Amino acid sequence: MADEAVAEHPAEPAAPKAKDARSPEAPPRGGARGDGKAKDAPDAPGSSDASDAEAAEREKERERVADRFKDRTRDPLAEEQGEEEPTDAAAATRARRSGQKLLASGRDLVSFDRSDVSQVHINNISVGLDALRSGLPMRDGPVPEEELLRIRRTHIEPKGYVRLRRALRARRLLVLGGAPGTGRASTALALLEEVTRDGEGGQNSERVRRAGPEQGVRGLATQVMGGEGGHPRGTGYLLEPALDRPGTLPPDGMDLDQLASALAEQGSYAVVVVSVGSAANPLLAGRYGAICPPAPTRELVAVRLRKRLEEEHGDPARGGGGGSARDGDGDGGGGLDGHGGRDEGRTPDADQDGDRTRDGGPDEAGSLSRLLERAAELREDPEVTEAVGLDDLRPAEAELFASLLAGHLLGSVDRAELLSGCRGLAAVQAYEWFAGVDRALAAPPPGDGRAPVRSGTAALFHPVAFRIALAVLGGASHSAVSAAAHLLTWELSVQSDPDSTPARPLFCDDPESDLALSRARPADGPVDVAGAEVTGRLIFYRGAALPAAVLAELWDRHFPVRAPVVRWLRLLADDPRPQVSMRAAVAAGELSVRDFEHGYAELVRPLAEAPTPRRRVFAATALDQAAGHASHRRAVRKVVEDWSRHGTPALRWTAAMALGYGRSADSMDDTLDALARIGVRDDGEQLAVASLNVVRLLTLPECATVLRRLADWTGHRGEEYQDLALVSIVRLALTDVDEVLDDEPGTPLGGRGDWPLLLALAATRPELTGKLADLFWTALNTARSRDVALDALETLLRSASRKDGRAWTREGLAALLPALTAEEHEQRRLKWLLRRMTRDQDRPLTEERARALWRLAVPARQRRSEEEESHG
Repeated sequence: MADEAVAEHPAEPAAPKAKDARSPEAPPRGGARGDGKAKDAPDAPGSSDASDAEAAEREKERERVADRFKDRTRDPLAEEQGEEEPTDAAAATRARRSGQKLLASGRDLVSFDRSDVSQVHINNISVGLDALRSGLPMRDGPVPEEELLRIRRTHIEPKGYVRLRRALRARRLLVLGGAPGTGRASTALALLEEVTRDGEGGQNSERVRRAGPEQGVRGLATQVMGGEGGHPRGTGYLLEPALDRPGTLPPDGMDLDQLASALAEQGSYAVVVVSVGSAANPLLAGRYGAICPPAPTRELVAVRLRKRLEEEHGDPARGGGGGSARDGDGDGGGGLDGHGGRDEGRTPDADQDGDRTRDGGPDEAGSLSRLLERAAELREDPEVTEAVGLDDLRPAEAELFASLLAGHLLGSVDRAELLSGCRGLAAVQAYEWFAGVDRALAAPPPGDGRAPVRSGTAALFHPVAFRIALAVLGGASHSAVSAAAHLLTWELSVQSDPDSTPARPLFCDDPESDLALSRARPADGPVDVAGAEVTGRLIFYRGAALPAAVLAELWDRHFPVRAPVVRWLRLLADDPRPQVSMRAAVAAGELSVRDFEHGYAELVRPLAEAPTPRRRVFAATALDQAAGHASHRRAVRKVVEDWSRHGTPALRWTAAMALGYGRSADSMDDTLDALARIGVRDDGEQLAVASLNVVRLLTLPECATVLRRLADWTGHRGEEYQDLALVSIVRLALTDVDEVLDDEPGTPLGGRGDWPLLLALAATRPELTGKLADLFWTALNTARSRDVALDALETLLRSASRKDGRAWTREGLAALLPALTAEEHEQRRLKWLLRRMTRDQDRPLTEERARALWRLAVPARQRRSEEEESHG
């Protein structure tokens, strides 16, 4: 009998056969052989000639085998969380995909020498960017008249400029806050130039002056009141106090009132420029404070580009000077709207009609007009936009970008040089953020000869730590990035001064300052919490190029910072939130690519041997990220192969997780060979993690190859290979798509993220339906896997429609069930299972839904013939 054949050979389920090749002596599809029937199966036979004792012993052995098989189908990632608590695999997959997207701009291996971009020469035009660097001291002295003239001609009023001008005129003093490089000093100079031109010092050629930062607000007040170094009435002063040095206290309200009173007595004006942050926030919140809005990028580039082109084809007097002037905080030349200066009396049409050229001839006018048209097209070129990688440009960046565009249009810069120069913008910004940050720790407070004060390390390092955290965790919630930044601040402070315990400020965070100082933007988006998505406040860099540029600058130029960053990444690897740990793993992989020896020794290998699955997943993800680079793929594959063959159990486990991404072996067959090698070793000790990663491979284009190998394993002589196949098949039915899919949600599988992967494949890959049905049939007809497979089939059936009655996986069931229940005894089993589901006391299936599922499985023609036969 067929039933007797099922019980004869418990070790070997036979490979599925085509229907026309079925043997009458064995069950259909090749006669899967197992170690006994499920105790609740409808067709379970009893052995009439076996003694009761032998039958009881066989039943106990069958239950032991079934329980051992069931253990192997449990989630291997849940070892540290308990058997019943699920791991949030879907959230981990989404976090990894998000992290990869932010670091996939193609510039992670761009090594840009800062010396090549700090002073760019295009024809006879020199564009200096070193002034962007933070910490450059502002020189005490008058602002040259030529610079004031340039500001009058080129500065474009940012939004709110009129309000700032009115406030300065009314109070004589303005505290102007903004991030370095955003044009705040240029705006301050434009304000002072305008108000002093119409004031008492209008005829004074030195009516606008820069004040040295060391004198501070009190020193400036003394100077204004006619003390030593006093200046004529109606003078405008620009002061940028050094508030970022440890031990330096910001001026208080009384200091500002004293300065404002002195300015009023002398008919003078002053603008105090400060960086947004905890030290300056009280100043900005007072009656003299205001935030300086940044200049809009498009208009800024238009002004700079027109100036460059006019220097070649237009009126030099209109084009202004050749180079960019630099102010104290590197804000470049300020303005931007393509409409010329405020008081030059020109209109947009007058600027664009081409009538005023160097020689006054129409040919050059037409040439300039054509160049401007080509420049507009080139500026919007997708490749150029991607190379720039910044959502908005600051004044000096716009100067360089315009120079690169003009050089390309004029033939002195080729396409490769243009794109390389554009990529350098983000590299320069990253350099400026990190260059000499901790020099202030070695400098004494201004104005005295005391020893350096190091108690401010946490406040000094926090902006830097926030930028690093944002590069690693961009796209995560603002709170997660901020918390990670504080952890890194602690590590940096301890590394900088190991003999002192750094202070940990508790109420100094200012989210708006973090955004401004890191060129970041907030956005509402989904956050995964305990398997559910809720809306949270996410944070991103304002530009796709910045995360990779920050990581490259950090790892390639600042070797002492590697130790605290490695310690910090290990802390993130233990974070239970996938949005943190998986993004950190992707970043660790990118850092390892930049120095594989260091990354492997300090991050990958130690975490790959860790006792907790979370750390081993971190190491596997970092390895796969490195394998995504052709330059490192061979090395990663060698590491994974060695671990799969000769590694410790922990290393083999990590290798299996890396193989599941599909890039850590030369081919899909090699990947499956390695997973089989891991899964069958040591009596299947790591069969669970091997089978999980076999299922992950089914989301890749080589899905058919994986199914073919699963079929081969079901017919293998070794029971451990059969178990690997059977566990993988059951896991395929129990795994949702979004737990294993790396593709975007818009793909065919991605659009079915909450579907069981088995049904999603049946619905989207009809050519695979027969193979899927044969494999699942094998699991249903093998004794040791039958119970778990029946439970999985019940789960699939319940997913046909949602609780509110809307269709869910009906399309997949409609494709799979007819192939799974082609024979009469298979239909009887389905009917028995549906009946059991309708009688379930906890979750009874309605008769209507049971009949709908039956109609999906059994063709209408066959149902009619059965009804006719039953009615005679």
